[in-house]
Amino acid sequence: MRLNPTRRALMGGAAAASAIGLTGCLQNPDSAGSGGGGNGSDGGSAGGSGDGVVTILGNFGGQEADGFNAALAAFTEETGIKVEYTSDQDFVNTIRTRASAGDAPDIALFPQPGGLLELAAEHVAPIGDYLDEAALKESLIPGFLESATLDGTVYAAPVRLAVKSLVWYPTAAYTEGGYSTEPATLQELLAIGDEIKASGIAPWADAWNAEQATGWVGTDWLEEFMLRIHGPEVYDQWTKHEIPFNDPKVVEALDALGQLLKAEGNVLGGSQTILNTPFAEAALPLFEEPPAAMLHRQGNFVTGFFPEDIQEDLDNKVGVFALPKWEGGFDGQPILGGGDLAALFAADDDEAIQVMKFITSADFGGEWAKAGGWLSPHSTFDNSQYADETTRRVADIAANAEVFRFDGSDLMPGPVGGGSFWTAMVEWIGGEKDTQQVLDEVEASWPAE
Repeated sequence: MRLNPTRRALMGGAAAASAIGLTGCLQNPDSAGSGGGGNGSDGGSAGGSGDGVVTILGNFGGQEADGFNAALAAFTEETGIKVEYTSDQDFVNTIRTRASAGDAPDIALFPQPGGLLELAAEHVAPIGDYLDEAALKESLIPGFLESATLDGTVYAAPVRLAVKSLVWYPTAAYTEGGYSTEPATLQELLAIGDEIKASGIAPWADAWNAEQATGWVGTDWLEEFMLRIHGPEVYDQWTKHEIPFNDPKVVEALDALGQLLKAEGNVLGGSQTILNTPFAEAALPLFEEPPAAMLHRQGNFVTGFFPEDIQEDLDNKVGVFALPKWEGGFDGQPILGGGDLAALFAADDDEAIQVMKFITSADFGGEWAKAGGWLSPHSTFDNSQYADETTRRVADIAANAEVFRFDGSDLMPGPVGGGSFWTAMVEWIGGEKDTQQVLDEVEASWPAE
């Protein structure tokens, strides 16, 4: 069973439950309950039809829920449609149970594609029934809708983006060292690491410890390398098990990752530090005086774990660039990430459709953007609405990507993506087993179809 699935998409995979609450934008939902409604595709009438109320169920609470509600205020004032958002920490099980009972909310916000696609054909209205799918594809970062597609039909559209493929560095020390902030390839980034190492410090800081979920950071690393070396088509084949988990292409990607993570002196403290340090503390060595490491790969949420004085002066203290492509691999900049996918259950509810059109548009989210903790999945979103230059930089990285792909472990069966895959990465980084062994074991663990 996956631990804390509500935060996987936005925290870079199956983040440990222990991480929740460490920063304001990652708080546990502070309430749970039902929002009333039914499922449209089954012919049931949802609770908002004609009554001026649209119910939405999601998993995020706290400041995130406040931001979402603030982003809806002007819509409510203009249309008179009231949105009742309910957060539920056990969202995946709740939406499954309510949909099966004919008591679905009007709209649900899925943090993972798997739960969506499980219910899609029977309970969820295809977006092509009420949205301009072609126009949406033009506006969204390329590749986002693929994660919400089943048998050629798209069942949801994103309302929020999480970007994982980011490399962070301490601006002053990194600039003083004369290191490039725009490496064109991963090979160039490895060479920069060698320059840093020659100066007497470790290039990279990394940490994977997340209690019961230790290993999810490692799964993100392998997904990044699969996407860059072999491209989105092979990546999709791998996550869908159309090629074996231990395919030679996966072996190649994991061995290439080893060049970065396992080379002597590349990561501060080596494998034992990686395994024993809480992932929320991974970036702290970058901010020591002087820095003990210069580079850290993690999603946009990581800024919430930076020291307070760094957060207060983020634009001046921290730099960020995209984890670059692989020379000889996919020809373009790919981005790995996650997000919340909005799905319509009340197919016959015109008011719910109006809400769906708004929250999946590039006009949605201005107030949430100003408050922080949110990124638009639309490349056409007005970036001036973000609270700081660092967030605008991350948004530009995503908007300029050649292709987006959802976190691979979130697309795999739970016993793999939230189980054997984690274990494999832990045993691999710890040196207990080699590349072929760990990949063979994950392949053997894949549920029979």
